[in-house]
Amino acid sequence: MDYQIIDNALSKQDFLNIKNTILHKDFNWYFANHVANEEDNNYFYFIHTFYENFVPKSNVLILNPILNILKPNSLIRIKANLYPNLGKEIKNDMHIDQSYTHKGAIFYINTNNGFTELEDGTIIESIENRLLLFDSSKKHRSTHCTDKKTRVNINFNYF
Repeated sequence: MDYQIIDNALSKQDFLNIKNTILHKDFNWYFANHVANEEDNNYFYFIHTFYENFVPKSNVLILNPILNILKPNSLIRIKANLYPNLGKEIKNDMHIDQSYTHKGAIFYINTNNGFTELEDGTIIESIENRLLLFDSSKKHRSTHCTDKKTRVNINFNYF
């Protein structure tokens, strides 16, 4: 599977601005009863939708440093994900983000032992300020971590 990793994707100042905003006690997170598909409600996580169905839902301007790297023609969805440490390694189901061809990116907010697994078995470690570029219309999966309280990233779907 084709993918690209950009480590230290943002300047320290831009990264800390995004990280401190998303990890702030006043940042709104919303409970999601399932992670990859509605049939699997054994595990949960929290989400914050910045942009969905081509409509801004939250202050997407904070993400401009990442959008300047991605240079999207059109956004589909931007969603922050917070996976709580549930005390054991959890691999969520393989899934696709959209059923049509599009681009995907994951920006990692904190370093932890969780990871993203691509369809071909490639493991992308969660390292803060890392940006993964890949085809998110291909199967992939998220995981929870066991060495930190949470695993936090931002998922971008775009053209």
